[in-house]
Amino acid sequence: MMRMLGIDYGEARVGIAITDPLNITVQGIETIQRNGSDKVILKRLDELFKSYEVDTIVVGMPLNLDGTMSERAKVTKQFIHKLKCKYNKMKIDMMDERLTTVEAHKTMNFLEVNKNKKKNIVDTISAVYILETYLNKCKNTLNDNLN
Repeated sequence: MMRMLGIDYGEARVGIAITDPLNITVQGIETIQRNGSDKVILKRLDELFKSYEVDTIVVGMPLNLDGTMSERAKVTKQFIHKLKCKYNKMKIDMMDERLTTVEAHKTMNFLEVNKNKKKNIVDTISAVYILETYLNKCKNTLNDNLN
C-alpha cells in the first residue's frame, strides 16, 4: 500500500501529515516555514518522498464559509497546480478545510498546549485533520460501493 500525504498550505507555514503504510492512521510530521517561497516546500516534499512511498497528496482548500473562493484559496490553487506539474504520477486531491483550523485549536486547548508552541503545531494538526477527513471520505465511498 502507498501512503497519503496531507498538506495544510498556509501563508507563513505549511503543515505536513502522513498516513501509515496501511492508510489507517494519520500522524503529523512537521511544519515547514515557507519563507515566502514554494521552492522550500517542494524541496522538502522531495526529501519526504525519498523516505515515504506516497501516491496521493491531499491539500486543504481554504474556502470561505459560504463555499466561495477566498484569496487564500486562489493562492492554494496555484500551489496545487505546481504540485500537479512536478508530481504528475501522483494523485493530487483537495479537501475542504473550512473547519480544520477551528478543530485544531480545540484539540490544542483540550491538550493544554503552551501558547508559544501553538503556532508551530497548529498547521501540523490541521494537516492531520485534512488527511483524516479525506481518509474517512474514501472509506465511506468504499463502503457505499460495497453495499
